Amino acid sequence: MKTLFSSALAGLIGLSVGIGGFTFFYADGASYLGRDAAACANCHVMNEQYAGWMRSSHRAVAVCNDCHAPHSLLPKYFTKALNGFKHSVAFTTGAFPEPIRITSFNRRVTEGTCRYCHADLMPSLADGGHDGSDVSCIRCHGSVGHPEPAPMILTQTR
Repeated sequence: MKTLFSSALAGLIGLSVGIGGFTFFYADGASYLGRDAAACANCHVMNEQYAGWMRSSHRAVAVCNDCHAPHSLLPKYFTKALNGFKHSVAFTTGAFPEPIRITSFNRRVTEGTCRYCHADLMPSLADGGHDGSDVSCIRCHGSVGHPEPAPMILTQTR
């Protein structure tokens, strides 16, 4: 019985490592370990965000990781690993909304990076918002890193 359990466990681990390794290779997983913003457009659902960033003022000073991952080493790679896992499951299964939406966890991360980079420009953020209330940078400045695309003109044909 113990041998059967050990064999099943070894098979499960081998299968997991094999599928995980194939997925990592197939999805060019190593590209996500660096800072190249083009890696974020490996999945078609990110093309619009990548194109928006290419048109943004932040393109000259920040890449995806600068806004969407914490700046300290362990939290950054934890966030990248967590998002990578969730993205691979969502994009493989197709179980995600289109257009994609930021999660509450990633909204908090992004809000923190806004405040990290702009703390010297906006000292009032430490004491609350412009009017003394708690404010979100993203709520008012959400299109800074990803400007809205030009509106599409739809025509109907009959």
